Amino acid sequence: MKPLLRWLGLAVLAMLVLQLYFVARIAAMAVIAPQSTAFQRSEAWRVVNEQTRLPWRQEWVPYSQISNHLKRAVVASEDDGFSNHDGVDWDALEKAWQKNARAEASAEKRAEAAAAKGKTQTRAPKVIGGSTITQQLAKNLFLSGERTLLRKGQEFVLTMLLEALLSKERILEIYLNSVEWGEGIFGAEAAAQHYFRKPAAKLQAYEAARLAVMLPRPKYFEKLPNSSYIAGRASVIVGRMGDASVP
Repeated sequence: MKPLLRWLGLAVLAMLVLQLYFVARIAAMAVIAPQSTAFQRSEAWRVVNEQTRLPWRQEWVPYSQISNHLKRAVVASEDDGFSNHDGVDWDALEKAWQKNARAEASAEKRAEAAAAKGKTQTRAPKVIGGSTITQQLAKNLFLSGERTLLRKGQEFVLTMLLEALLSKERILEIYLNSVEWGEGIFGAEAAAQHYFRKPAAKLQAYEAARLAVMLPRPKYFEKLPNSSYIAGRASVIVGRMGDASVP
């Protein structure tokens, strides 16, 4: 019994030390820009393993040098309650859960119908995340891409720490400077230069909206620059940008 208790005690101590490490890292981000994120490092490792020649584009720019159009477009598209919630949008999570439940039920019905006809139903239901900008940043900065309850719990803790230790402006600044916008393209400045040949500060409303549309699937949409979906969705976001509240 004593060895088990000792191991449990060590596990709890290790978890506490890990959380203190995260606290120190996040507190430092109030004044020091992160050099890279966990997601970026995993992408770099993937590129090395695949032996792919990939130009890496990222240039940190201050919050004031990022177009307000882009700030509003990203908030309108990804997290319209960003300025007001405490890091987690519980209403959005509930709606996402309901949509996912309906999608899973529809997928089951399609699978049963296909089985009755002797066919195999392979299309998986589309999963909606409902994550806020702060949650996305927490995941990108520190966590792997695996989907487990333990990782989701750690994401929640990190989200609360980010909101407690950093201002909304700083959270959005780090997010816009580190989020992926295509294969090897990270941050607003790299995205603006790659897609529009101009600095992030000069992005116009429609250009910003097009970048915001790409965020859920940047590598996919990078290959479809003239997609009718991007154009239509960007127009919708432009219409919502006036109501978006940014820090």
